[in-house]
This record gives sequence, structure tokens and C-alpha cells, in this order.
Amino acid sequence: MRHVIVGCGRLGATLATALGDEGHDVTVVDRDPDALRRLGKTFRGRCIAGIAFDRNVLEDAGIDHADGLATVTNSDSTNFVLAAMARWRYQVPRVVARIYDPTKAEIYGRLGIPTVSPTRWGAARVEELLNYAPATPRLDIADGDVEVVDIEVNALLSGRSVEQLTMTETMQVVAIVRGGHGFIPTRSTLVQAHDMLYIAVRPAARGRLNALLGVQ
Repeated sequence: MRHVIVGCGRLGATLATALGDEGHDVTVVDRDPDALRRLGKTFRGRCIAGIAFDRNVLEDAGIDHADGLATVTNSDSTNFVLAAMARWRYQVPRVVARIYDPTKAEIYGRLGIPTVSPTRWGAARVEELLNYAPATPRLDIADGDVEVVDIEVNALLSGRSVEQLTMTETMQVVAIVRGGHGFIPTRSTLVQAHDMLYIAVRPAARGRLNALLGVQ
């Protein structure tokens, strides 16, 4: 696939390198030529020094036929504008913007721009660690609207059915790993000690999940 990365800070450089190593066609744009040096000599993609707001720069980067664009500069406003241009002017199928301000991330998301907010994500993870939460986050969907966590079945859960661990539209066991093998359970499946449960949960059901785990 063909991707354009705008911003070559630590995140942009890491993302571009990972995509390149996976065999994708990657072009990185940054206004600072020195920033592009973070990619190193082994980087397999293209580097363009220029201002991404310039249509000529974006088109030189291949935005007209890109499969995806990620804008990860240090400016929330810049990232939103570039993402909006990619989505609505160039019809790029996959667009992601890094937004530090959680409030802006929520607003932009409602406007149809997929966002990643390291501030909100980081705060949630620190809270998990401070509270010794037994549920380990594995996947964050739509900036926290839904989270997939995994938990090891304890004495409080052993012997319960999946139906007992389900709350319609807010909490659902989506997979179980037992003895090293994963499967999708039915509502009548009984969980066993040492099972690893993967649970999709909305924020409104976190209290219920903590209660099931014996967390105050």
C-alpha cells in the first residue's frame, strides 16, 4: 500500500520505518530537512522536505493515489487541516491525525476525521497502573468509545457463563484463550480458571467489570 506520513518526529519516523519494513510504499514529508535524518540510511521510502500545506508538495508525495495518510506534526491545528484536505479534497481512503488536546480530538472525530490522542490514551493507561487494574488494555477503539481488555479468570469468575458476563451493548466477551488455543464463545460457554478472556467494554460498564473482578 502507498502511505504518506506528514511529520518526521519520533512518532513519524518510527511509523514510517515500520511501514517501510513491512513492504509498504512510504513517503515522508517534513518542513525541516534535518528531521528527515531520523529515518536513517536504511529507510526504504521517499523523503520530501517541504511545507505540507503546499499542494505541490502533497501531490509530489503522491497524495493523489495514496491509500493512507497520517499527519503527526506537533500542531493539532495543522494535523486537522491536513487530514481534512486528504479526506475531502483528495479522497484518501485512510486518514489519521494525531491530536494532543482530548477535547479537539473528540470534536474532530465527530467531524469524520479519525484521531489518535496520546494525552487521553496515556492518562487512561497511567490510571490503570495506579489503580492496579487486573484488566490489561489491548485495543482502544474510536479514542476510548470501546476498549478491548484481557483478564485471567479468577475464583470470582470461574464457573460463570459468558451470558453472566455480558451487558447488552456495553460489555461482551469476544474471545477466550484456553490451554493456548483461542475460540469465540457462545453465551452458554462456562469460563474456567486460568482462561484468558478478551472483553469488549464501553466506559459505562467499567464499574460492572471491576465489580466482577472484585476491584473496589
